[in-house]
Amino acid sequence: MRVVFSGGGTGGHLYPGLAIARALVRERPDVVPHFVGAQRGVEHRVLPSQGFAYTLLDVHPLYRSKPWQNWRTVRGIVSGWRGVSALAREERPAIVVGTGGYASAIALAWAARNHVPLVQHVGDAFPGLAARFFAKYSRECYLGFSDAQKHMPPAGHYVVTGNPIDPPPRVRPDRASLLAQWRFDASTRVLLVFGGSQGSLALNEAVAGWVRGGIPAAWSVIWGTGRASYSRFAALESPRVRVAEYLSPIADAYGVADLALVRGGTMGLAELCAWSVPMVIVPLPTAAADHQTWNAKSLEAAGAAIHLPQRELSAARLSDTISGLVRAPERLAALGQAAGRRARPDAAADIARRIAALIPAAG
Repeated sequence: MRVVFSGGGTGGHLYPGLAIARALVRERPDVVPHFVGAQRGVEHRVLPSQGFAYTLLDVHPLYRSKPWQNWRTVRGIVSGWRGVSALAREERPAIVVGTGGYASAIALAWAARNHVPLVQHVGDAFPGLAARFFAKYSRECYLGFSDAQKHMPPAGHYVVTGNPIDPPPRVRPDRASLLAQWRFDASTRVLLVFGGSQGSLALNEAVAGWVRGGIPAAWSVIWGTGRASYSRFAALESPRVRVAEYLSPIADAYGVADLALVRGGTMGLAELCAWSVPMVIVPLPTAAADHQTWNAKSLEAAGAAIHLPQRELSAARLSDTISGLVRAPERLAALGQAAGRRARPDAAADIARRIAALIPAAG
């Protein structure tokens, strides 16, 4: 029984779909997921290694700042519709699952037009255009942030599930053993820094200035620079600073982190909440509809994070922020507790159960 997962462009839209698909197969072994995404998105690199069938379409986003390029968008709509229609002729999907981004729109539109049930996962606190438009056609919309509902059409059926992640192990790894793996002192506190899979030059430059100025004696740093920037910052490795181009498995870093400096992408934030790690969030200012700022503000309002706009980020501001938390350990602890309260580590399984319950009605 084919279930089409449509979404991508970025990892924040693709990885939730993968987590839901794996959980759905565990829930319903008769389900065969098939991913539909964009040729130009991260899915063309990620999907070949995931074990699921997939179709990549030549679709494009709306070019808001370069409207003369929107002929590509129109062409992509036509060719994408033909691609989804051809896929459906092979086997009509039982249900279509949208996970966001421009890559989801064609399959969702095809499902609505052809009376195929559809559901959506909406990861950000401020939903994207496709999520808002197709909400009225969706049997259910699964929200990563409860705040998202106030931006959605009132007639939709919304369920706050959190964002699907690979949850922490039921028995957490021993912190002392993990610190030894990182070659850190057993009594140190750890700042974890990462800017998503590609890294963040703005974060990296601020951290570099802070490290050069001397980090607090009680702290150490695990720093994922991203592959493109690693050679620029690798020389800052020291007994209390570990520099890596990519943190994998990142659970080994989550397990020792006392604080994280991160962007505002949904997956990283959800994982940090699941590990009860407090956050300083520096949203990517160029993110579509500034959705990372909405995510940061939502977690700050919940007491789980400090929102630090990129325009205010500097080595000095970072030093002041961390020094303030060093002087107020009770605030650091409160941030971590609030992050833990926002955690939904079983989101993928919960969403999969709801989708499985809808499949029989789809025939």
